[in-house]
Amino acid sequence: MKIVKHVDSVDGFLSKLSFYKALALIALAQQGKTPSPKLLENCILELPKPHLGEPKDLSSLRMQPVQENVLTLSLTLDKILARDTVQVELIPEKKGLFLKHVEYQVTSQHYKISVYRRYTDFDVFHEVLLQRFAYRVVPALPPKRMLKVLTNVSEREFIEGRRRALCRFLNLVARHPFFSEDELVKTFLTFSGSDVQIKLRDSYKRTRDEFMTNRIATQSKEYLPSDIQAQFSTSREMIRNIHNSFQKLRDRAEKMAERSKENATDLLMFGRELSTLGSDSSSLPSMASSQSTWGTLRQALKSLSVEFAVLSDKAAQQGRREEDDVVEKLNLFLDLLQSYRDLCERHEKGVLHEHQRALHKYGVMKRQMMSATVQPKEQASVEQLESRIIQQENAIQTMELRNYFSLFCLHQETQLIFAYLPITSHILGSFVNSQVQGHREMGEVWNELQPKLSCLFAENNGLKSI
Repeated sequence: MKIVKHVDSVDGFLSKLSFYKALALIALAQQGKTPSPKLLENCILELPKPHLGEPKDLSSLRMQPVQENVLTLSLTLDKILARDTVQVELIPEKKGLFLKHVEYQVTSQHYKISVYRRYTDFDVFHEVLLQRFAYRVVPALPPKRMLKVLTNVSEREFIEGRRRALCRFLNLVARHPFFSEDELVKTFLTFSGSDVQIKLRDSYKRTRDEFMTNRIATQSKEYLPSDIQAQFSTSREMIRNIHNSFQKLRDRAEKMAERSKENATDLLMFGRELSTLGSDSSSLPSMASSQSTWGTLRQALKSLSVEFAVLSDKAAQQGRREEDDVVEKLNLFLDLLQSYRDLCERHEKGVLHEHQRALHKYGVMKRQMMSATVQPKEQASVEQLESRIIQQENAIQTMELRNYFSLFCLHQETQLIFAYLPITSHILGSFVNSQVQGHREMGEVWNELQPKLSCLFAENNGLKSI
């Protein structure tokens, strides 16, 4: 870059003289000198010749197109969702009368394969994924066991909730722009052997963490904007507010889905009570009026339980639609938002904190070195201290690079969050469609029921205002 600044170019092209000048500056730089135009003033007779190697070594070079800013992610929600869709289904294995463990069938649409996984496989996968991508949004896993305080949740409901959470976890991972093509994720979604946990750990040992494999990790600082900390603080606060709002939306959607299920139960019980009334075959007492139509009405009530059972089924379907199409999409986005907040905490409490602690330790060592200089000590102990200081300087340099790479990744992950935000329209569309479909289906059954009541109950009995 220093040489480019000292070479005259017009619209990206070099003149013959500028080209020779650039080669001369390269030769001087190869000699360990800082490139500058003044260096060329001393080369009156002959310009220095750069070492270009053998011509055969140049055959591998190709003209590379101008690359976009590596910090910017060109993402849309449609592109993210198109990466993969993963299904997770329960395959319970029963031993005697009790459920011993649960196995999951994991099916990737992208890889077109199904594999079988236990919760412990997910646990190891999550652990290794977090080691490999410590500076990315890695969603949390649901708990392995049901907490005792959740006494109002049955074991079956807990297992179903965990299955849904595992499915959300895998879809977020499989659609992540930096996870989706990684060997670790591919292994989990495609490896059909019995030792998948060993395979995952071996895969990580071969690749190590992202800082060691990313080609621009050590140059991250060069790509970061000067106001990166201010941008990070602003984005973090905005995403925190979005997270809080979506939590409230999810809570309300859950209540609506629960009310639909309760409505299904109430309608079913209402119909059963009508059937119970109609099933009463006892004769009317003598004190009943001879004009009473109760006997006829009572017989007619039996058939109404069928219609109310249909209404109950429609209400239950409405509850499932609200849960599957609305609540699950809200939970998916909330899982991503929570993983972003976890990432921010890892950055502050992890890399940043370790860097500050290393600087403090380095300061202590320097003071010890100054003390050793003032008060002579054994040569061996001084040399050991010097060696430790050099090691600490190298560690600090590595931590600084990791800190900038962490900020680099945070900037990209923030873009990922905003790329996901249009999912709001998907959620609203699902909510409206579920309501329209549910009310239409319920309305059709009520409309079919009304003329039946008109035939069963003559005149003013029940259909007109009392």
